[in-house]
Amino acid sequence: VQLVESGGVSVQAGGSLTLTCRASGLNFEDFGMGWYRQYRWNRCKLVSRISKDGEPRYYDSAEGRFTISRDNSANTAYLQMNNLTVEDTAVYLCATIGSVVVSETTCGSDYSDWGQGTQVTVS
Repeated sequence: VQLVESGGVSVQAGGSLTLTCRASGLNFEDFGMGWYRQYRWNRCKLVSRISKDGEPRYYDSAEGRFTISRDNSANTAYLQMNNLTVEDTAVYLCATIGSVVVSETTCGSDYSDWGQGTQVTVS
């Protein structure tokens, strides 16, 4: 399984961007997908997830500002991020979401397949 994130850039507060996660080596339509935010000590906290059926969920400050989506034909998940604040600055990683939703874990843990992450910097 390979997950490759892209789209992380430096933006000003109040700006927007869209993160992309391209998956290969798995039956993408059989997996939920999640976006995690990395913070200290290599810990990752779930920001948003989307079920294999396309049902979105948002956590903490993502509610009302972020939109998660997926395109099964392209094996790709997206995270549109609006009204960004400096507190959104982090590395964002995408991961597969199985039957157990892990809201906080060590980045790269065995719970999921993970990408390498993409840096979002808000100033």
